[in-house]
Amino acid sequence: MASLMGTYSHNMDAKGRLNFPTKLREGLGDVFYVTKALDQPCLTVYSETEWERLSAKISALPESKGSQMKRWLFSGAAALQPDKQGRVLIPQELRNFAGLEKDVVVVGANNKAEIWDRSRWDAWNASFDVQKMLDVLNELGF
Repeated sequence: MASLMGTYSHNMDAKGRLNFPTKLREGLGDVFYVTKALDQPCLTVYSETEWERLSAKISALPESKGSQMKRWLFSGAAALQPDKQGRVLIPQELRNFAGLEKDVVVVGANNKAEIWDRSRWDAWNASFDVQKMLDVLNELGF
């Protein structure tokens, strides 16, 4: 799978439908999976291959460690299949979690995509810690 990248601004309609960016759909495939993000108040979108890889890793965890993770990721997860106009329906529970109403941003994040409420995305960017990123890049030898 090619890296998913780019930032795309879209409006979600009153029914929770979002026109998912063509470039990201091409990288994710005909059916992809959405769930609550682990570290931010946004949604994470995985291709079928990445979803299966993540599912297998979580399933391999001992129940004492994995049960909470399973509940978090899978309880609200949904398979998305774009319609002919490229729209996907984001389930209400996930919209509530991410605070999605109308103005949303879809971003490519290498092996996944994310769906953010516009104001939360703007706030995250405003608080971005460049030094922390530079420290990570230094650890990687860049």
